Amino acid sequence: MNRLISGKSFIVLIVLAVVLIFFYPRVMDSYFLHLTIAIFLAMILASSWDILARTGQVSVGQAGLFGIGAYASALLYQWIHLPPVLGILAGGILAVILAVGIGYLTLRLRGIYFSITTIAFAEALAVIWLMIPDITGGAMGVSTPPLFGGNRILAYYLILAILALVIMTVWLIEKSRLNFAFTAIRQNEDVANVMGINPTRYKVLAFMISAFFTGLAGGFYSHYNTYIIPYEVFGLNVSIACLVMPIFGGLYTILGPVIGTILVKVIEEFLRVTVPYGHQIAYGLILVVVVLFMPDGLIGLWKKRIKPLFLKKSSVG
Repeated sequence: MNRLISGKSFIVLIVLAVVLIFFYPRVMDSYFLHLTIAIFLAMILASSWDILARTGQVSVGQAGLFGIGAYASALLYQWIHLPPVLGILAGGILAVILAVGIGYLTLRLRGIYFSITTIAFAEALAVIWLMIPDITGGAMGVSTPPLFGGNRILAYYLILAILALVIMTVWLIEKSRLNFAFTAIRQNEDVANVMGINPTRYKVLAFMISAFFTGLAGGFYSHYNTYIIPYEVFGLNVSIACLVMPIFGGLYTILGPVIGTILVKVIEEFLRVTVPYGHQIAYGLILVVVVLFMPDGLIGLWKKRIKPLFLKKSSVG
């Protein structure tokens, strides 16, 4: 009987997913479709950041990888008219190449030293971009052709496909030996080394995976937004967003970054509409709430506080 119920639930979920995928973008108005695309993009950034965080490394410089992906896609179109979709892929690949170089130099650092280095990395890229305006457009930025000619429905499907790939990758990591290695490194790097796990190698691998999807997100953003400037795509706001959303939802889980992103973006949008400049304080408020009341995020709150209450009631009943 339980198997039958489980099977029916699975079918219902599949039907709901099909409806959301194929009908949602066609019935929603332009505003909600744009908001959904923005949420999916943020989910990619949050889940990508969480992949690296699984090794215990807290990056505050993801904007560097995001910006590289954005500018790679934009400039490749300007220089050789590379189609936007291929440019997005190139942005992800270039971010990986950069992550390998940066990773071997910085991932031996631990704790706050690594975090500070990543901030410096992103800020340095922004300054470099401003210093070579003949190549990068400098402070004036770069214009890009609209993705799919401005067709938001096709853009929705593309960002959904990238998000699905990210979530599938996280799922595969959790089911593989990588999860054991990442967890061992996060809990005690010295012990992991004694166990035969090479911390630097695994951290660089996590950084590469994280960088690839962050670069893809940057490439998508450049063509979806049709205009980018250095202090927007390399800005600290991007890096802060990348870490706040998974921390709010719950670290080292598949659903944590997803749930955290949805709630953060909804709160941010509500404050943007109701309070002048209110959306700019959303991340700070959320971090304070998480630190004070739910250090394990929403997923941790559910597992430790809320779920036991339901189990207790059901056992009493």
